[in-house]
Amino acid sequence: QVQLAESGGGSVQSGGSLRLSCAASRDTYSNYCIGWFRQAPEKEREGLASFYTAGGTTVYADSVVDRFTISQDNAKNTLYLQMVSLAPEDTAMYYCAAGPRPERDWRYGGRYRCNAPTVSAYNYWGQGTQVTVSS
Repeated sequence: QVQLAESGGGSVQSGGSLRLSCAASRDTYSNYCIGWFRQAPEKEREGLASFYTAGGTTVYADSVVDRFTISQDNAKNTLYLQMVSLAPEDTAMYYCAAGPRPERDWRYGGRYRCNAPTVSAYNYWGQGTQVTVSS
């Protein structure tokens, strides 16, 4: 079974920071790619980062790569999205989702990794948590 729950959203002023949490079941956390996504009003849902326990994390979106980082607590099966220097453009509903199983990436010597997250590849979604950044 796939279980996900996001938390940590809220309102913050420009330049502030937030840390979002994604709590997953043990099976999901250890066996599936987990992605972070966001969707701003009148915009398409955007994939931000992917995670796999053994393969590490990757932030793919150019708009946030220097400001968003991933951390993890394996004992709690929890993934964190740490966001700093937030700007109004970051205002969105943020989701975590479980998608495909990781695959060997021979560009990295056969390391199991998750590709850039795409909405179509992710089947199980949390409820989302709202992040609002004021000017």
